[in-house]
Order: sequence, then C-alpha cells, then structure tokens
Amino acid sequence: MLAYPSKFVNNDLQKYKKKAQEAELEIKNLKGQLDVLKTSIQKGTAVETGDEELTTLITKNVKLKHRLAILNRAIAEQSVKAANTLDNTMTSIYDKLSTIFSAAISAAFPDIPDAPVVIALSGNNPKFGDYQCNSAMPIANLFKQQGKKIPPQEIAKQIVEQVPQTDIIDKLEIAGPGFINIFLSKSYASHILQNVLKYGVLPPLLKKKLRVVVDFSSPNIAKEMHVGHLRSTIIGDAIARLLEYLGYDVLRINHIGDWGTQFGMLIAHLKDKYSDYLNRMPPLENLQNFYKESKKRFDDDPEFKKRAYECVVKLQSKEPDYIKAWEMICDLSRKEFQKIYDRLDIKLTEMGESFYQTHMEDVVKLLENKGLLENDNGRKIMWGDKEIPMTIVKSDGGFTYDTSDMATIKYRIDELNGDWLIYLTDAGQATHFQLLFKCAENAGFFDKKKVRLDHVTFGVVLGEDRKKFKTRSGDTVKLIDLLDEGLKRALDKLKEKERDKVLTPEELKQAQEAVAYGCIKYADLSHNRNHEYVFSFDKMLEDKGNTAVYLLYAYTRIRSIARNANIDSEKMKELIEKHNVSLDHEKEWKLGKVLLRFPDVLFKITEDLCLHHLCEYLYEISCAFTEFYDSCYCIEKDSSGDIVKVNVGRILLTEVTALIMAKCFDILGVKPVSKM
Repeated sequence: MLAYPSKFVNNDLQKYKKKAQEAELEIKNLKGQLDVLKTSIQKGTAVETGDEELTTLITKNVKLKHRLAILNRAIAEQSVKAANTLDNTMTSIYDKLSTIFSAAISAAFPDIPDAPVVIALSGNNPKFGDYQCNSAMPIANLFKQQGKKIPPQEIAKQIVEQVPQTDIIDKLEIAGPGFINIFLSKSYASHILQNVLKYGVLPPLLKKKLRVVVDFSSPNIAKEMHVGHLRSTIIGDAIARLLEYLGYDVLRINHIGDWGTQFGMLIAHLKDKYSDYLNRMPPLENLQNFYKESKKRFDDDPEFKKRAYECVVKLQSKEPDYIKAWEMICDLSRKEFQKIYDRLDIKLTEMGESFYQTHMEDVVKLLENKGLLENDNGRKIMWGDKEIPMTIVKSDGGFTYDTSDMATIKYRIDELNGDWLIYLTDAGQATHFQLLFKCAENAGFFDKKKVRLDHVTFGVVLGEDRKKFKTRSGDTVKLIDLLDEGLKRALDKLKEKERDKVLTPEELKQAQEAVAYGCIKYADLSHNRNHEYVFSFDKMLEDKGNTAVYLLYAYTRIRSIARNANIDSEKMKELIEKHNVSLDHEKEWKLGKVLLRFPDVLFKITEDLCLHHLCEYLYEISCAFTEFYDSCYCIEKDSSGDIVKVNVGRILLTEVTALIMAKCFDILGVKPVSKM
C-alpha cells in the first residue's frame, strides 16, 4: 500500500537526525577524553584512577554507540517513510534511492561519518537491476585506511540488511564485488505514471525556491541581431523555461548595449542627415546601414569624431534633444529585435547598460571607500586574483564594461534579491567573468554560500566548411535571414513528404513553423554548449537520428494512436479512471522506466546547465517507444481493417509518453503539432 504525504514523517525524521547528530558529537568528545586518558596512563600521570576512569569511559562509549545505532535505524525507517510518501508530482527516483541507502549505510556503519552513497543507473541488461548502489567498495577502502579489512560483499550484505521494506524497491540482489542491484517496483511506477495521466506532468517538489536572474541574448542597439546572438538567445530561453517549470522565480533579463560612445557618432550623424528629426520621424528602416555610415565618418573624419564626442557628453548630461535622438534610435532597434523574439517565442525584460549609469557611480564610491581601487597612470583599477586587473574608471573619468558589470551584479543581488545569477555569453568572455565574480566577491557584493553565480559559455557557430558561419560575401549571417531560410526549407521538406496534400493550409503553416524554428533550436541545444557546432539545414532537417524533425514526427505518430482507436479526450478521461498503465511486457517496462527518469534529467541540468541532456533523453524516449510499439500491439485489427481489440493499458502508456515528450519540447522551446 502506497503511503501519502504527512508532515509528521518529515518532522520525526528531522527529530531523529538532530538526536543522532548530538550522539555523534558526544561520541567525538568522549573519544577525545579517552585519547587524553590513555596518554596520561602511558605517561604514568593517571595511574591511581586511570584504569577505573578508562573503564567507565569505554562503557559509556559502547552505550552511546548502541544508542546511535538505534537512532540511525530510526532515521532509516523514517527516510523510507519519507521516500514512500507520494503526491501528484513526478518524483526523483535517484533522490529517493539516495535517501533510502544513505540512511541504511548510516545505520549499518555508524562509525563512518559521511560514508559515500553511490547510486547509478544499471546498464541495459535487466539481470543487473534498474539501479545500483555501488557504495560497498569505497566503504571497504575507508575501513582499510583504519586498518580493518572487510570484504565489499560483506559490507553490501550489511547495507541490504538495513534497508527496510519500501514501496519503490521490488527486490535487492548483491552481485560481483559488492554491487547492490536495485529492482524497481512496477506498482510504484504504475502509480507515478497514472498520476501523470490524471494530473499532468507536474514538476518535482523543490527543496528551496530561489529567485534566479538569467541574463541572455543582449544585442546591441543600432545593430541587427546575427547568428552570434543565436546561441545565447536559444540556450538562455531554454534554461529559463526549465527553471520556471521547476518552480523557481525567474527573471529573464536582456542586458542590451544601449549606452556608450557609439551613440555620440549615431546622434551626430542623425543631426547631419536628418536635421528635422525632432519634428519628423526620419526613415531609418535600415539601422545597420545607418550605423555603418556613422562609423565610417567617425573613423575617417577627425572633425566628425570631435562632434561625436561632444554629443556623448550632452547625452550623458541628459540634454532633452539628445535624449530624444537616443530614444528614437533605441525604439527602432527594439522593434527589430522583437520581430525575432516573437518568431522564436522568446520573452525578455529589457534592462540595458543605460539602466545602470547612476548605479555605476555608487559602485565606484563604494569601492573607493573600501580601498579596493588602485591608481594606474590615471585610471582606477581593481584586482581580482593579482594577474589581470579590472578597469573601473578610465583615465578620462569614464566608466567601462567592467564598471557596468560590477554594478549589475550588486543591483541583481541587493535590489532584485537574486539568489542565483546566470550569465550567457560566448566562451571568449570566460576570463572576464572569472575576474568579475572574483572582484565582486572581494568587494563583499555576495557570499558564495548564499548566492550562486554561473557563467554559461558556448562555442561559436560554424559553417559547413568548419569556419566561422558567414554569408558568401563574408558578412555575418543575419538572424532574420536565417529564420526565413529555415521556413523555406521546412516547407520544401513537408512538400517533399507530400504533407501539403493531407494537411489543411493552417495545419501546414503550423507544421512549417514547428519544423523550421524547432530544428534551428534543437540543433543548437542537442550539442554540448561548450563545443562549437556546424550549422547545416540539411542535417537539421533529416528525419532520422536525434533531430527535431525525427522527434516531432515521432510525437505526431504517438498522438495519432489514440485517434486511430477512436479515443477522444473525453473517452481518454474515462479510460484513465478505470484502467492502469500496462507495464507487464518487457518493452512496456523498459519504456516506463525511461519515462520515470524525467525529474532526474531535469535536476542534472540544474547542476551543469547543459540542455543536451534533455535532448538525449527525448531521443531515448523515442527509441524506447519504437521498441515498445514494434513489439506490443496497441490496436488489433482483422483482415478487413476493422478494430477488434484496443489494448487500453498500452494506449495509456502511449498517452503518458506523449505528455512527457510534450513537456520536454516545451522546456526546449520547441512547439510540437498533433498533425504533420
């Protein structure tokens, strides 16, 4: 019988853990007294009462260890009760097994503090179980260091003896040199998967809810978004989606480049070319060309450069005409950025460099008051690790990106109450962020024990010639052009498959966008972000292997099974109430176990922020489903094609598969369609 949540279980668990910690501390203190007394006896300074006192202390130590063993046993039992409590969420199998075996190991070996708890997935051979506890050998090594020789198999046996009966485990077997094979309970798995059908794919419960600030995309005003912004935008959005799904309070920040000396040249060029800009909106449809024109004048014309710098001063002084020109340029850029974000379904809150101007002044004063700035030929620098300094104030009194980034960290922690800051940029900025985090820590802006900082890096996008991805003319590829090309190629692919003959125009358009944008996102996310990757539409649009097209097709096929069995949404609800997911056949069970791992995959990503784990998991689901579908009939028909039997338990398993795949797609920012 499966248990249900109870606050008393967790309260008792904490109570026993506290008592066990007190007993361990008492034993530690007693050991110190014993050592001192033994030394005194050896030196002859405690001859009269030493033996008697030693006997008393040893007896007390034995009693304490016995008490600790009882407490550890109680912790083990309460941990199992906690692991057995179920709610409507999907639960982490790895966490539950870790809790159970951690308590069992503590109960079996109370003399070893922080004994290693090693839980791992078993291989594909079912005889080795579904998971393994591989703690016996490292524990044997710990005993060996203490001069005790205990075979790993004996250690494994003692661990197994301390594992109470639990709903999650069907049986345990000891194999080889102390491996403990763990076989999951099918009734437990059925309960979890049935809950997915009843309540949806609810996220696992968080131990602690954090506010996370994710800084991604970050294009520059007056410049078009290009392929270089692709990875930051796609990876950042997927990380934000994952953390939002898990229940974190996520702030999606777009730290755009909307301030600095380049605005002086843009405003000076605007005043020269469109002198009536204050009264009539200038035709600046192509801001990229406008930027190139002003940059050329800035580089070639000393007089223009002088006026550009004067414009910067007036802008920083917030003169109304210059502020209006700046806002006009920024607004035009925002509209172009938003076209990209709308097509890729990206949501961001803009907080650009201009936002932090007054905050930078405060940060400089603070660093000066703390004596952290050093004068270096007129500029003010700050050291992080004594190898490379950060320039906080330039020799002309101006601020730098270093100043802005320091102000940004402080603001996000102090004002936005960020518990976890994530920055997404290319790997080329790794040194800068290492130095930034170190300087911010030295300045006391954050405590590493309380705030987590991550710089999420990624490699560059390469063309099929394995060189930096550029157009034939050598220009950087515009992101809007890339999306347009994706739409064209996706439509060609769908027509090649003659999908235009079976889909309505609206369904075809949805399929086209799902394939185009899905394949661009998935091709990026399916690669380890730390590596470069080759951008190839031909490979992206392949319908075999770990590609978006293959997985989207697989999803639509799975969704069609219930339709082919004439089961609509209302009928599905009825079946869910009356029937259970089928897990009897070995291929059903294999698929079911893959689906159960969904929370563990997500938690793994929160550690290294690499989305390719989720892509690999999606592909694994699809492969396991194919094996199941090839071996297990969901719908049986006679020779005339009429349905003679619907295997409801298997239909429900296909429904769970579709629901979990859909949630994976949603986290990745890929939109599946029910027909393709």
